[in-house]
Amino acid sequence: MSNAERYTPIRDLLEHAGREVTVAGWVETVRVHGRVAFVVLRDGTGLVQCVLVKKLLDEEAWELGTAGLTQESTLEIRGEVKADERAPGGAELTVSSLRLLHLAEEYPIQPKEHGVEFLMDHRHLWLRSSMQRAGLRVRAEVMQAIHDFFYDRDFTRIDTPILTGSIGESAGTLFSTDYFGERAYLAQTGQLYVETACPAFGKVYCFGPTFRAEKSKTRRHLTEFWMVEPEVAFADSDDNMRLQEEFVSYLVERALERCGPELEVLERDTSKLEGVRPPFPRVSYTEAVEMLQAKGSAIEWGKDLGGADETLLAEAFDRPVLVYNYPKEAKAFYMKENPDDPRTVLCNDMLAPEGYGEIIGGSQREDDLGRLLERIREEELPEEAYSWYLDLRRYGSFVHSGFGLGVERTVAWITGRPHVREMIPFPRLMNRLTP
Repeated sequence: MSNAERYTPIRDLLEHAGREVTVAGWVETVRVHGRVAFVVLRDGTGLVQCVLVKKLLDEEAWELGTAGLTQESTLEIRGEVKADERAPGGAELTVSSLRLLHLAEEYPIQPKEHGVEFLMDHRHLWLRSSMQRAGLRVRAEVMQAIHDFFYDRDFTRIDTPILTGSIGESAGTLFSTDYFGERAYLAQTGQLYVETACPAFGKVYCFGPTFRAEKSKTRRHLTEFWMVEPEVAFADSDDNMRLQEEFVSYLVERALERCGPELEVLERDTSKLEGVRPPFPRVSYTEAVEMLQAKGSAIEWGKDLGGADETLLAEAFDRPVLVYNYPKEAKAFYMKENPDDPRTVLCNDMLAPEGYGEIIGGSQREDDLGRLLERIREEELPEEAYSWYLDLRRYGSFVHSGFGLGVERTVAWITGRPHVREMIPFPRLMNRLTP
């Protein structure tokens, strides 16, 4: 019999009420009250309280369970499952035998206040704590929901390169490396490549890690993060915003539906998520500047919105808000010029409420070869590096739009956690490359 068959997952214990089972996992806590002791065990699927009664155990087992265990020691426990509504998962285990699989050394993370740097230095162990587990379970559910959303709508996933010779955003935020004598960059976005698949498949998306060398220490930024980027043929900017509304609403609904226990552990006020349904409020960039100036912001027309401006603007709404048609100079070269106001481009940002800022950036793409080439020259980008991208406008150009959603910032908003560093297993920050 394999271990997988020998051990019953803790999450399934209630199905075995009244029967003896064997579980294996790691010790979270031990409490001794006279002739009764309680060991809380974690196996990755859940927690169970294991009740040790001295008269039911031999002396060796009692000594092990009450005096010989350290936090995170690995145990195999056999016992009878008893239904108990007060217990985690609705069941507890009355222990008949236990076996030590590994005695852990003194665990460095204790039930007391630790500084952030200490916890980040021990990120490989901090992952085991209840709040970190809960946050990363929500992340996993959101990532699965992303795939499900696009699969159900007949999108084709396209994997795009991480090493590239072309840039999609600002050259000042690139990580560069030598590529056999040539200059290469870690991808800031897969967008330019996923656009090439639109004529082949119509509706496509890419999903993977992206990299920004931004010298930022805010709670919203990572140097490595995960982004999903759909691209849709024959979709204009309005179509793009409608897809964003449906997408984000779906992700929130999935988290509420399937991550209730995790959101409870995280102490998330879910009432702030229950109203996240289309349509979302929409505000033009020009209107946003007027609103911000009325609130005391010093922003001037033509400047991109900073983090403080995004927070100030989003606090007026109870769900994400779409800010559209930014000035051309504030956005990337590939965005379509607005025919009604050539100073602006057909784009939008989606700002989450509660201070989380931009979770989506999207646009209709420039489909005119001459205008796109003009923008590349204005930005002083190397034309030869974009020859393949320009071919899309030479051979069957078409209206198309897309966007990018940052996973960690979105999950931070859904979970209500204050910093994106908790929303990825091993965050990469300006001052952190380990563990």
